[in-house]
Amino acid sequence: MESLSSILKQLPYPSVLQQAEERARLLLADPLIVKFRQKYPFVDEHTMKINMNSLYQYVKEYKTCMNCPGLDKCPNDMTGHYTMLSADLVNERPYIREEKVSCKKYVAHQMQMAIQNRIRTFHIDEKALQYGYSFEDVLEKDPDREEAVGQIGFYIKNTIENGLQPRGLFLTGSFGTGKTFLMCYMLYQLAKVGLTGAIVYMPDFAEDLKGMFQDSQKLRETIELLKETDLLVFDDIGAENLNPWLRDHVVGAILNYRMNRKPTFFTSNYDLDGLERHFSFTNKDGEEEHKGLRIMDRIRPFVDVVAVGGYNKRGV
Repeated sequence: MESLSSILKQLPYPSVLQQAEERARLLLADPLIVKFRQKYPFVDEHTMKINMNSLYQYVKEYKTCMNCPGLDKCPNDMTGHYTMLSADLVNERPYIREEKVSCKKYVAHQMQMAIQNRIRTFHIDEKALQYGYSFEDVLEKDPDREEAVGQIGFYIKNTIENGLQPRGLFLTGSFGTGKTFLMCYMLYQLAKVGLTGAIVYMPDFAEDLKGMFQDSQKLRETIELLKETDLLVFDDIGAENLNPWLRDHVVGAILNYRMNRKPTFFTSNYDLDGLERHFSFTNKDGEEEHKGLRIMDRIRPFVDVVAVGGYNKRGV
């Protein structure tokens, strides 16, 4: 932002002094400066004059903020900050102090970024995690899923009040009823209180893992992240192209580690029995009922089932 002294230097001589005095007079008569002097009556004329740049900055930024063009277009010296002035007596001499203060939009933006940074997404549209929906907003989107929303709302409240829970949730329902949306809502609300989370869209993630065979370090880091995050969501589980390695050495290993440690969440078009059948058959090895039972033994005892009703919202 251009300073008062820079503006004055641009004026043609000999009008500089005259216009400088007029600008100073107008600045000192500004209601903000009048209010400042009323608050700090010990500040004398000399102190005011040697701090003209600070006074000018204070008034200019205040007026800019009153007609805020938005954080991305903020013209102030420091984006999302405005100048505040105070005064002190030091050894009986007045001093004007200038401080940069964060505006509400900047604080809200920083908070939003902190929340988003706590949540990792794998093939999930991050926009789903950028909306600070209230509980009432979520409930009103589809009255037919009121019971499901109530269960999730209770889970969020219980976690906030009592800490990380040992059990997760298994959201089952038809296509497009908002199961992923509800999980993103849960992650967002719990990230606000400092918990970390990850949400994995299983069909695409399963294909991604094939490419990680050549990068063992990335594969190891990805699996460790999913093991250690506070809240893990396997989204649309059962829709992936299943193979024994994915089932036994990735999903199985992650679930085995998280048992009795941290909650895992699932969304699926299957119910628990249908998911068991899905895990009991692979294109490579065919029917493996005991493998399906084994992995379900790491899911069934550690989730509460939430039936999500309502209409298909895709394309609406």
